[in-house]
Amino acid sequence: MHHRIVIIGGGSAGISIAARLLRAGQDDVAVIEPSDIHYYQPLWTLVGGGVSSLEHTRRSEMSVMPKGVRWIQDSAVEIDPDQRHVEISSGSKISYDFLVVCPGLEMAWEMVPGLKEAVHTPFASTNYVAELAPKTWELVRKFRGGTALFASPGTPIKCPGAPQKAAYLSADYWQKTGTLAGTDVIFATGAGGIFGVPEFAKVLSSVVERYGIDARFSHELIEVDPGRRSACFEITTPDGKTRQSIEYDIMHTAPPQRAPGFVRESPLADPSSPFGWVSVDRHTLQHTVYPEVFSLGDVCNAPTSKTGAAIRKEAPVVVANLLSVVDGKEPVARYDGYAACPFTTARGKMLLAEFDYSLTPHPTVPLVNTKKERTDMWLLKRFGLPFFYWNLMLKGLG
Repeated sequence: MHHRIVIIGGGSAGISIAARLLRAGQDDVAVIEPSDIHYYQPLWTLVGGGVSSLEHTRRSEMSVMPKGVRWIQDSAVEIDPDQRHVEISSGSKISYDFLVVCPGLEMAWEMVPGLKEAVHTPFASTNYVAELAPKTWELVRKFRGGTALFASPGTPIKCPGAPQKAAYLSADYWQKTGTLAGTDVIFATGAGGIFGVPEFAKVLSSVVERYGIDARFSHELIEVDPGRRSACFEITTPDGKTRQSIEYDIMHTAPPQRAPGFVRESPLADPSSPFGWVSVDRHTLQHTVYPEVFSLGDVCNAPTSKTGAAIRKEAPVVVANLLSVVDGKEPVARYDGYAACPFTTARGKMLLAEFDYSLTPHPTVPLVNTKKERTDMWLLKRFGLPFFYWNLMLKGLG
């Protein structure tokens, strides 16, 4: 098979790109995507917080696939950018003139021994797996006090604020039910602080204080003993590294994440990245070696947060620059690193942290101070953003 433009991945990035290309008049576009179900993953936090249902986060992949796109329902297993083809699991090879790589990330459970086994016990869960997000809410709802551990890696993950959101929504529920007083809420993260943008970090620090959360930074989860309900952390200090184990009654975790194997093992991967991110120019999102290849979303090495909001701003840049290359021109559209993290700090309150490569606030909502917790921002998270996603973003309209 041969297609003029091949897109690997039918998630937020891939469907948005395909829709925009069709609207731009490209009539030979193929999307390689194995899944039958398409998820709006940002709502998994609210599923884990008991505010939404998993059913509200999913639709059939067929329903979001743009009409006119060739859907190759299979998994990519190898990319050969020198021969310009992608091999799929059936053994077929799809050749291309231009390639967009956006397959998302894979959960690297094996990087933390015991972690995968732990989330399948009755005492731990994660909102990073669709089927486990409802379990998070069950753990929170039935909890009657003790140690509640929320762990987050310091390495890049999609929606890096999600582990905090899980802690805040849980603490808010326990506060309302009277359980918080008898609970030690520990948020342990490999990151060096609560957030990288000072203006938003100040607000989030007040949220941590309000709930009495024990926030521990530079704590990287390295091993879990599910039987003993014990999590071992490597702690980095100016004096070196030490280890500490924390026993928990319940735990929510975000697993380490990385590029899929067929990306990590391809010539497209950044050789300096241990996670196999696709190497791109941070502004044009064109591959640094292969000019006919572009990448966006969670899998590329653009130094921004891996969020759906980043994809929303990356997609028009990729399409504009891809079309320029198709016409034999240089890419001129530029991505400024915009990303957004909607921090649900309580039921009915949200802080919308918007920023760019400069790590300074980059507000986009007119006449609204989004640098503080707001009820209208909660409504945006709960209702506005899902509507925008299904009806505009995936159709190439926003």
